[in-house]
Amino acid sequence: MNRLLSFVATGCLVLIAGSALAETKVTLTKTHLCCGQCVTAVEKVLEKAKVKGTVSQDEGKVEFTAADEKAAQKVIDDLAAAGFHGVTNSQEIKVKDDSGVKDGKVKSLTLKGIHNCCGSCNAAIKKAVKTVAGVESEDAKAKSSTLTVKGDFDGAALVKALNDAGFHVTAEK
Repeated sequence: MNRLLSFVATGCLVLIAGSALAETKVTLTKTHLCCGQCVTAVEKVLEKAKVKGTVSQDEGKVEFTAADEKAAQKVIDDLAAAGFHGVTNSQEIKVKDDSGVKDGKVKSLTLKGIHNCCGSCNAAIKKAVKTVAGVESEDAKAKSSTLTVKGDFDGAALVKALNDAGFHVTAEK
């Protein structure tokens, strides 16, 4: 009887430990979170995904725990779809480059999906765009998720500048 109880207890511990190991904790850093509206937008993504997490506006950091790597990647994809970009603490879970923009010079590029809820977001977007050589103009406006950039510039460099500033974008087709 003692052997049976010992076997059952060991089996239960293995199941509990196995389920705890399946959970995946992800930290996303270098994300643009300038205001309460940015934080709320990220929290809504986490809530919709039904994951527990925290958002640090001061650190530009999002942390959450998902059931497994597949669920964690889905949360990262959803954050990107909401216009947020960053760097994860994982080799397996990444913010994907789904911008659709190739290396090379362009005269005009319209980008969509950027999180731009306020004047501070808009100022950060404009600042990032200005760092790209050859940009002559942009029409970013607060509360608009689309912007068009004109000049003679590398489109991939523009996407990288925005990503580095914590914003996720895709090219309008």
